[in-house]
Amino acid sequence: MAERQARRGMSISRAELVQAIDHALAGEWEAAHGIVQRDEGNPTSCWIHAVLHKIEPDESNSRYWYRRAGQAYEAYPDARQELISIKAALTY
Repeated sequence: MAERQARRGMSISRAELVQAIDHALAGEWEAAHGIVQRDEGNPTSCWIHAVLHKIEPDESNSRYWYRRAGQAYEAYPDARQELISIKAALTY
């Protein structure tokens, strides 16, 4: 629990968020999850976290992270396309 609380204060870069998306798109769920968990206060990190749980699938956990991100679970029916869209926004 203390380790998780310590991670909440860590800032994550755009490059790391893109790396998490690349891991997710490659099917490397654990690697992607490990990155986004490092900054649970960043809305984009929360959004990627939400998509990862949508892929898992763990709908209730996914919806929790969508709320934290200020995004809608239903906005993207395809998780892969959602990740591609998030990556495009991060790399514009």
